[in-house]
Amino acid sequence: MKLARAFFARDSRLVAPDLLNKVLVAGDGRRGRIVEVEAYAEDDPAAHTYGGQTPRNASMFGPAGHLYVYRSYGIHWCANIVCAAVGSGAGVLLRALEPLDGLPLMRAARPLARSDRDLCRGPGRLSQAMGITGDDDGADLLARAARFRLLDDSTPPPADAHAHATPRIGISKAVDQPWRWIVPGNRFVSRG
Repeated sequence: MKLARAFFARDSRLVAPDLLNKVLVAGDGRRGRIVEVEAYAEDDPAAHTYGGQTPRNASMFGPAGHLYVYRSYGIHWCANIVCAAVGSGAGVLLRALEPLDGLPLMRAARPLARSDRDLCRGPGRLSQAMGITGDDDGADLLARAARFRLLDDSTPPPADAHAHATPRIGISKAVDQPWRWIVPGNRFVSRG
């Protein structure tokens, strides 16, 4: 079932745990279950939007349910889902997927992955395995002909997701905020 725009038009800290166990689908058949996310909120010093809108982060200030794709350390593409109201600059970073379908395509995109477990563990690996690039920045996940979509296959988020919230990874500001959520016990999570 396709998610509604209203699902994303909420505070990113509410959307993030609700995204767990949703399915990211690429038009070429690659599919993965979301098992790890991080929220970035309005007025969050760790968010790319903290200093205001720029050409690089403009997508994060757009409509909810769109992608914000950026280059991390000049090397890896990373994908966020825009949340909250237009102009908020809030979103959810997709940190890890459990691969479901299209594994041959994922393996071809990540030939150095040591195992299927390493295909989508971490935001850069996830984007590479799914084929997400800078060309996808601003893409509407809810558009009829979207290259990427988010679906609900009726697998609910973990009932105790909030109990497993941890600080975000790989940031230097607001490091104490417990805005990272995982599917507990899932072996595809990037870090325990």
